[in-house]
Amino acid sequence: MKIHALNTGNFKLDGGAMFGVVPKSIWNKTNPSDSNNMCDWAMRSLLIENDNKLILIDTGIGEKQDDKFFSHFYLSDCQNIEKKINQFGYSKTDITDVMLTHLHFDHCGGAIEWNSSRSGYQTTFQNATYWSTETHWKWAIEPNAREKASFLRENILPIEESGQLKFIDRNGFNTKENIFNNIDVIFVDGHTESMMLPIISMNGKKIVFMADLIPSIGHIPLPYIMGYDTRPLLTLNEKEKFLIEAFENEYILFFEHDYMNECCTLKSTDRGIRVDQTFRLNELF
Repeated sequence: MKIHALNTGNFKLDGGAMFGVVPKSIWNKTNPSDSNNMCDWAMRSLLIENDNKLILIDTGIGEKQDDKFFSHFYLSDCQNIEKKINQFGYSKTDITDVMLTHLHFDHCGGAIEWNSSRSGYQTTFQNATYWSTETHWKWAIEPNAREKASFLRENILPIEESGQLKFIDRNGFNTKENIFNNIDVIFVDGHTESMMLPIISMNGKKIVFMADLIPSIGHIPLPYIMGYDTRPLLTLNEKEKFLIEAFENEYILFFEHDYMNECCTLKSTDRGIRVDQTFRLNELF
């Protein structure tokens, strides 16, 4: 088993939206903003070589939107996800499975691309099974007004039309489902309905792909919850439960959005569970 971090690029989001009720005077210390109140964020994916599978977790924002759309997010250092995969000796046709933690555009946009004539869309990974959950899929294709701008139909519907979509069964809140050897999934519902957090077991360590439950080390303290979350009090409870489990079991947190830090471990302090050590994923193995 091998695991690789892919940074598909960086973007900017409003700091106030990213930290909710936490005052700027506090969050600006860990996530400094520019003159427009915008903070830098990464878009990381994971590439996992696992038995005869080549698994991709999330795909970044993609390249098919127009300039006006991209201008809202001040993209920088963006790279085609296929080129990132090529760096590890693979092509996009080698991907066997794509796990989409959820269907917000910055997590699944790269799953779909223009077809060769640019007359329509096709799946980027033609030989892959695309994994979501039935409840989240329904949530995304019939979006609420709060999330509608994050669920783009061109990122979602072509997956189902391709016949490559499969659903992971979910039998109850926070149920763990074994999908592949050495990969489990935790489901959380505060950010959006049925978001998946993959847990990868490798060499005696457990690496958790944090998606948007804890997007950066700056979000580890319990009240630091994004304004984007649909159910912030539920996120609070989910974070508390997860952080206790993660500390007790020495999980390694892999951050999809932290601009500076890929991974961290946790420690217990008199202020609660906090970041301990930070490091890059490739320093683990």
